[in-house]
Amino acid sequence: MEQSPNTPPAPDTPQPQQPLAPYPQPVPASPQESQRPTRIAAVGDIHVRETDKGKWVDFFRAASDQADVLLLCGDLTDHGYAREAEVLAEEMRACTIPVVCVLGNHDHDKNEQDEIRKCLIKDNVHFLDGDAVVIRNVGFTGVKGFGGGFDHHMLSMFGETSNKAFVQEAVDEALKLEAGLSRLDSENPDIKKIALLHYSPIRATVEGEPEAIHPFLGCSRLAEPLNRQNVLACFHGHAHIGTLEGATSHGVKVFNVAKPILQKAGFAMPFFLFDV
Repeated sequence: MEQSPNTPPAPDTPQPQQPLAPYPQPVPASPQESQRPTRIAAVGDIHVRETDKGKWVDFFRAASDQADVLLLCGDLTDHGYAREAEVLAEEMRACTIPVVCVLGNHDHDKNEQDEIRKCLIKDNVHFLDGDAVVIRNVGFTGVKGFGGGFDHHMLSMFGETSNKAFVQEAVDEALKLEAGLSRLDSENPDIKKIALLHYSPIRATVEGEPEAIHPFLGCSRLAEPLNRQNVLACFHGHAHIGTLEGATSHGVKVFNVAKPILQKAGFAMPFFLFDV
């Protein structure tokens, strides 16, 4: 079940559920809680600024009231400054559910990504970069991802060293994603798996953006681990005027939850709900 937008576009997507806890020590669900689905709230590209003090408290309270876990799909800060993350950390004090995050390209812009992580990470805030965490019997793994293009137009490892380095970045991100998913499977057989990215793994959810920039919005290499590891659903951001929902070639559901897309769709609060 998904959150109803103001004017329900009423997708026929699965209903929210939720998840998460740091990997080696899964967060257990009580017997009663295990009987109900886990509800996930997901959003990307919140782009918090230094001037945003007090603007996100209602958002975090609403997510806590409506979901069991909150996913933040990168671009947590607007300009990549640690002082923006400090503002976000203060706003997140209103959040009472586990939060799972990946960083986005904006968070890397000032080379302060380590400080951003340090500002935000807490007992109930999990940053994923090839890591995994289990919450309420749902497994989560994530990476930032990278560009490279889609399907038959995907860049190949050929030519100049700089071009090969660009391609290698996407390869490395896909390998980290695969490692996180494999770890979930090996330590928690048959667990339902959710993937969290900033860049898109499929072309369908960047449709709407100018075609010329598609190679910079994601890469099909990121879809390969999702297909191989039977992921239930993947959430990403980055493509602000892309498309909300798509699927990989193997039918893995993919949701572009960039905040501008959710707002355009009429969601009362800019998060998407999904039940596992």
